[in-house]
Amino acid sequence: MIYPWHFLLMAGMYILAGIFHFLKPKAYLRIMPRYLPQHKLLVYLSGAAEILLGIGLVITATKTLAIYGIILMLLIFLLVHFYMLSSKKAAAGIPVWALILRLPLQFVLIWWAYFYL
Repeated sequence: MIYPWHFLLMAGMYILAGIFHFLKPKAYLRIMPRYLPQHKLLVYLSGAAEILLGIGLVITATKTLAIYGIILMLLIFLLVHFYMLSSKKAAAGIPVWALILRLPLQFVLIWWAYFYL
């Protein structure tokens, strides 16, 4: 199947984001909420999930499942975004205005994925 460029961009974005979980795990470890266990494992699992879901988008048989997976993943990632707003340390040096802008961006990303169902 031939997919539009913006669909391929979305798939590539998740694959690349997932790869960065393995290349720069410390960046992700800094923003993990303290109430979650085994931070390093969760960083690697979330990176693997992003890669697999990104690949799943371009496989016709798994496209719909991958879209639902991405939507669920983005909803779960909202926990991290709210946690980062909870304190200066959790913000990892990112300005509060940028953290606030990330919240509606999550919903735009959810809509972007939902658009292809």
